[in-house]
Amino acid sequence: MKKFLVALGAVLVVVAGWTAYTVARPLVLHTELDIDASPEQVWKVLTDRQAYPDWNPFITSSTGELTVGGTITNVLRDTKGSETKFTPKLLAVTPNQELRWIGKVPPGAVFDGEHSFRLTALPDGRTHLVQEEKFSGAAVPFTRSWLNKSIKPQFEAMNRALAARALAK
Repeated sequence: MKKFLVALGAVLVVVAGWTAYTVARPLVLHTELDIDASPEQVWKVLTDRQAYPDWNPFITSSTGELTVGGTITNVLRDTKGSETKFTPKLLAVTPNQELRWIGKVPPGAVFDGEHSFRLTALPDGRTHLVQEEKFSGAAVPFTRSWLNKSIKPQFEAMNRALAARALAK
């Protein structure tokens, strides 16, 4: 029994160390694009989530009130067409500047993603958009390649579609 408890303790120490390491060193998917529309126009399109099915190739559905501390329900589509539904908690809703949420696989520190859209006004009435997600947790190193191949291109596709939609409005 003593050997079992020592082995179990060693496994727990390794798992705890691995988890701490992966939380401290997140994988960041970062994209950015300059858009020929004002931050107000871009924000209007970004927060008109009922229209997402009409133009958004990445977040095909998003429901729930945009209130800090609240949760929304998003359906994401990867590059192969697979969809995933999740309910992240809203961390920031700053009109014309930032929309940010965090999604977690329970109980947390397994696979967490903090997603953000940041809008910065450019001097010529245009907008600089940054869309990124910081992934952390014990499972992230095993999904790194998939995230880069199947999710990051969807960020870029959404950025382009958002720019086109903002120009049309």
